[in-house]
Amino acid sequence: MKTYLVGGAVRDELLGYPFHEKDWVVVGATAEEMLALGYQQVGKDFPVFLHPDTKEEHALARTERKTAAGYKGFEVHASPDVTLEEDLIRRDLTINAIAQDEDGTYIDPYGGIADIENKILRHVSDAFKEDPVRILRIARFLARYAHLGFKIAGETMELMQEMVAAGEVDALVPERVWQEMQKALSEKTPSAFITALRDCGALQRILPELDCLFGIPQPEEHHPEIDTGIHTLLVLEQACLLSKEADVRFAALMHDLGKGTTPKDEWPRHIAHEARGADIVKQVCSRLRIPNEFRDLAERTARFHLHYHRALELKASTVIKTLEQLDAYRKPERFEKFLLASEADARGRPGYEHKEFPQGDFLRQALTVSKDIDIAALREQGYENMALANKIREERVAAIARLKKQSPQEQVT
Repeated sequence: MKTYLVGGAVRDELLGYPFHEKDWVVVGATAEEMLALGYQQVGKDFPVFLHPDTKEEHALARTERKTAAGYKGFEVHASPDVTLEEDLIRRDLTINAIAQDEDGTYIDPYGGIADIENKILRHVSDAFKEDPVRILRIARFLARYAHLGFKIAGETMELMQEMVAAGEVDALVPERVWQEMQKALSEKTPSAFITALRDCGALQRILPELDCLFGIPQPEEHHPEIDTGIHTLLVLEQACLLSKEADVRFAALMHDLGKGTTPKDEWPRHIAHEARGADIVKQVCSRLRIPNEFRDLAERTARFHLHYHRALELKASTVIKTLEQLDAYRKPERFEKFLLASEADARGRPGYEHKEFPQGDFLRQALTVSKDIDIAALREQGYENMALANKIREERVAAIARLKKQSPQEQVT
């Protein structure tokens, strides 16, 4: 029985990249031996055990054989005669197929260390094409390491394209698609995740509502980049600079889906794309079973991002109506995330990245001053029920009107 450190901890240590979990593979042992040593079994499909002290995962060395379509269609064989090399060859990428023994020596039968040095994401073997989740994983790894200069190997991209053409991606379950997507949104360069999926053809199968934006024009006076898909990636990049929160980044990615349904004879204008986009966001989130907090922020960003851009021009009553529709009074934290996603939209255009956008601060102050209404005093004056609600709204509109009369400098100080 011999234990090796494997996977992400080995990879990230070689990269000098932070890691938080350690995974181990155990060669030459049986499940009974692991249990006798005090390990707790947690894996149903294959033997995985928790160390009695560290609680780190220890998996018995295993091989896999493809038996059906999709990522669950495997027959797993774990026994003491499975070698370390046989266990490593079933892994997805060479950089994930490196082991380290108890003495600190690296075991690297498939060239993972060289690929780390050359910044290449390369599949270990043709078994890569047996699991469609690996397309999502390699795209996520690109999102994680693109800022270090990593690229997907040409032969690996070809294999990914073959998998898409063979329909393997169609076997992915929504929960796994979202799991990998959410992880990618939390990485350094989530736009690389989208680009990788698009390059292999998987984006058209997984998120056709997003894929179709590429090639759709916008008015050049407002969008020097012209292409809606390119704009969307630029917005996502700006959202990453403004927030580390995955839901803000997701909202930025989804904000313009309505432009994909604009009739061609209306191009490059996209009249009423906000409402159409909000409905499409809800459809996407339902299909991929995306959590409600992501859906709600993305749907509101799609529906109201133009209200953000025009905030300084809106009537006081329209500002109040917008705050109400955004549920800003009850959920100010989500409102702040809406402002960040909308600011990313404003900055996601060539030449606009470093421009000042006072709309966000104006809307923050609009929320503050319109919340500062003495409701108790109004009740003492005799207002109640609908009369009270109407008076509160009237006071809020008046507060916004006073705010709008101030100079932009006074508003944002």
